[in-house]
This record gives sequence, C-alpha cells and structure tokens, in this order.
Amino acid sequence: MKMKWIFCILLLLSHSTEGISQHIGQSQLKIFLENTSWWSGVVNHAEKMPLKNGYYANLESNYGNQVQPLMLSSGGQVIWSESPFEILVKNDTLFIWSADSSLIYSEAGETLKEGFKYASQNYFPPSGNLPDTLLFSKPQYNTWIELMYDQNQKDILDYANQIIANGFPPGVIMIDDNWQEDYGKWEFHPGRFNNPRTMVDSLHKMGFKVMLWVCPFVSPDCDVFRKLRDEGNLLTDKNGGVAIVHWWNGHSALLDLSKKDAVQWFKGQLEKLKSDYGIDGFKFDAGDFEFYSDCYSDMKKVNSREHCELFARIGLDYPFNEYRAMWKMGGQPIANRLRDKDHSWADLQKLIPGILVQGIMGYGFACPDLIGGGEYLSFLSTQTIDQELIVRSAQCHALMPMMQFSVAPWRILDDSLLNACRKAVQTREKFIPLILDLTYQSASNGEPVVRPMEYVFPHQGYDNVNDQFMLGDSVLVAPMVEKNKYFKDVILPLGKWEDDLGRIHNGNQKIRIKVRNDRLPYFRRL
Repeated sequence: MKMKWIFCILLLLSHSTEGISQHIGQSQLKIFLENTSWWSGVVNHAEKMPLKNGYYANLESNYGNQVQPLMLSSGGQVIWSESPFEILVKNDTLFIWSADSSLIYSEAGETLKEGFKYASQNYFPPSGNLPDTLLFSKPQYNTWIELMYDQNQKDILDYANQIIANGFPPGVIMIDDNWQEDYGKWEFHPGRFNNPRTMVDSLHKMGFKVMLWVCPFVSPDCDVFRKLRDEGNLLTDKNGGVAIVHWWNGHSALLDLSKKDAVQWFKGQLEKLKSDYGIDGFKFDAGDFEFYSDCYSDMKKVNSREHCELFARIGLDYPFNEYRAMWKMGGQPIANRLRDKDHSWADLQKLIPGILVQGIMGYGFACPDLIGGGEYLSFLSTQTIDQELIVRSAQCHALMPMMQFSVAPWRILDDSLLNACRKAVQTREKFIPLILDLTYQSASNGEPVVRPMEYVFPHQGYDNVNDQFMLGDSVLVAPMVEKNKYFKDVILPLGKWEDDLGRIHNGNQKIRIKVRNDRLPYFRRL
C-alpha cells in the first residue's frame, strides 16, 4: 500500500488510483458519490445508510450507541481517523471535516468486503478472543421490563422459573438497575435481597449464568462518594470540585478511570461480587461521551472519547459482558448492544440495519435491543403492547448473533403467538452450530457474523437492502418487520436457494412469499 502525505485545505477525490492511501492534514475531504454507496461509523444512524443527501453527523457525539471513526464504500474505499470528524452529504457529494491530521483515505479494493477487511486488519485487528459463547448459544433474559426499578430476589427467581416452565431454555439472566444499594455502592440492597448468594446458586442450578447491571456513576450522598472523593478518584469540574453530571436517572459523580486507583477500586467491587455471590459477569451501562463533556482530571479537561474507551476496556476482563456506548473498540471481545428501541414497528425496522452497521464497523459480537423494545413506558399497561410486534421482534432476533428477551412472552401473548415465539427460539437452536462457527471465525478474522447483502454479493444493486441479511455467506434471512403484513418480497441473488419450508428457488430474482405469524423465512444457498 503506497502512502502520500498531502498538506492541503481541500482535497477533491472522484477517481483515484487503486491501492493509494492519503493522509490529509487539517482539511476537508470531498468525494463525489457518483454510483458509490457509503456507510458511516455511527451505529445509531444505521437506518439512514447508505448515506443520502441531507445526512449529517459529528463524531464528537456517540449518539447513545457505538461509534467508530470509519467510513466504508461499496467501491472498497476506506476513511479512518484516530479523532472525531464531521460528515455531510449534500448535492451527491460527501464532505468530511477533520480538526487534525489523522484523516486517512485509502482505496483498499473494489468492494465493501475488501474495504472492511483492509480496515479491520489495519485499524482494529481482531483480538482472537470473544465473549463467552453462552451469550450466542442460548437466549439472554434481562429483568428490566418485568421488574424495572423493583429488582428483588423473589421476583427474579420467579422470572427464571417462569422461563423454564413456559418452555424457554435457560441462558444468561441479566439483573438490571436498582439491585444495588446505591450507584457506586455495589452491594445487593438488603431490603430487596435477603440472601443473594442463595439466589445466584439457585439460578445456577436452573442452568442460568448471572450478570449484573453496573455503571461508572457514584451517588453524591453515600459514604463511597466521600471515600472516592478524598482519594482523588472522581472527575472534577474546572474549579477542582467533584463534577456532578446529570444522567437519565439522577445526578451523580463519575469515576476518573484515567486513575489506576479508581480502576482498581471499581474492578475490586466487581471481583467481590463474583467471589461473594458467584456473579458471572456484568452489563456495563453508560459511558456516553456527553457525560464527560465538562469534566476534568488533575485540572485538565478530559477527552470524552478516551473515558468511554477506558470504561470499555474494563469489560475485557469479563467474558460475560455487554456494552451500549463505545468508541474505537472494534475487534475486541465485547458484546455490543444496540441502543434502546421503542416498542414500535418503526424501531423494529431499525434492528436489521443496526446490526449490519455494527458488523461492518468492527463490532461483530452484536446484540440487538430487547425483544419488543427496551423503552419501559410502553409496557406499563398490557393495552399498549402489540403482541404481533413481540413475535416479529423475536423472529428478527432469532438468527442474529444474540437474542435477548425482557418482557415475558408468556405474560402478554395469547397461546398461538406464544407458540410462535417459542418456534423462533427453536429455529435459532438449529443454527447454533453455524452461529458459533461464525463467531469463532469473527474472533480470528474480524468478519461480522451477519452481513449486508452488498457485503456478500457486491455490485448487484443490493446496497439499499435493509430488511434482509446474510448469516455468514450461505444463509439469507428475511424476517417480517411490518405490521399486519403476511406477504414479503425477498431478493434472491444468483444461484439456487432452499427455503425454510424445503422449497427450491432459482436466484437472480425477487420472489413473493407468504409469511404466517409463526414463520421466520430463511434461505440456504445450495
């Protein structure tokens, strides 16, 4: 790969020589789109991709989800930066602004796949490790929607028992926010958990692994806060006092994870939970850039993205992990969840593009949001719950890298739709060997488990297909993601394909199939 160092204010690129990389200093990069599609590293914008006129993003924000300072094109072009940049698409032209000299433009090949593989190897090489395989081989169950802020021993055990009693396999159970005494005081609340060790032992006997929700916040009115403050392990404001940040559940201090002692303290709390109670891992929430935007460490303004990354690196020591906010951690053994989705069809339709952009941005160990959505206000009354949406969401999850329940299907679904939900899990079980094989491959070669059509079948007009995806290179998955629709148009590439009903179809055409409530359409390439 040749390299050219260019010091200029404006670079115009429309036709460049294959195999050339260009490092652009303090500049604007301008690319005429012509017939080339582009994807950005802003996962929360996935449904807007490929990028179209009017698109804007600033990577100074993580938009509540993973970001990667990367752009890929269907023509094998790669743009990488160690720092944030701004993106604008206007008049069929892509503009990128960088405040420093770290923008690198490369022509790595001729396809999206070739561009991704170049970026992966050069900027976020796979570590060779992966999260615990149980996160992929069995469903995950998060207690959030059923218990919300009333996490307690009795109801958690009841939830677990109901999972098994209703014919769902045990897997990973995640105990969500408010199990703890306080933010930063990582002990089970004694008023809600009379014997947490017994609870965890019981869950283990049922076949579950147990994860706990944690965050980098510390409540300012607890004794832990005073200890951490006095030891200098909390971020400060510009005057040297402890910074108190507003977040979705209150006002708290933030651990200064640039301090070795703060990291050791936090990990000490996690290790104590493992040793005292048998906890298997942790759901690491928060870490969003915005929480660090006006914080200081040793009287120096902190870099928000670096602190997000520091929080992420803690999870590398825990194979049972999950994160939502992320920066520049592609290729690492971290389970990355999509941002919380509403209980709506519009947000269900964001799952496929979201999981696909996660993959091509290096976050291949991808987890969709909770089945049916993670915004709890929609679940406060059964009258606001759309049963069909729950089932179609479960089907959409079933052949993605991970599958995570929260709202209890047996509580809100009628018998026929509950059976359809079970069937989605059973369909997944047939594909677990393939999912695990692809997961191991991803840890080795970086390639995503699920892939866009354009990634597998380049330059065939599939770059805008966002309602079907490939599981590896050989299984095409086409979930129904529209309400009250029972026919779906599926695009089959060239070749022969066998569907989930055993029928053989010729490719290189669009077919219309009937999709009952209990059907998850998939096609194996023959």
